[in-house]
Amino acid sequence: MNTIDITPIANAAIALIAAVVSVYLIPWIKSKTTNEQRKQFVAWVKIAVSAAEQVYNGPGRGEEKKQYVIDFLKAHGIKFDEASVSNAIEAAVKQLNASSLLIE
Repeated sequence: MNTIDITPIANAAIALIAAVVSVYLIPWIKSKTTNEQRKQFVAWVKIAVSAAEQVYNGPGRGEEKKQYVIDFLKAHGIKFDEASVSNAIEAAVKQLNASSLLIE
């Protein structure tokens, strides 16, 4: 039985999606918000990510943590689209992990 490796196709699709987000979505979001609104959004995401890390300890709980952040933002009346919040969460987690490595 012949098998086909679709890994290169999946990698190309992911690269294409990332390019579309970079070229179209990010400039569109920036045109619809002020710099101050973006700063506040990022600050709220950082708070929510830090809280989620405290509430859900241990590896493999990423989806629970993400849902916690989404619920936290909604509870505070912060409007967002899924792509923006996912990117902001990833950036906040990366920053949190980097700062915790510096402390150790």
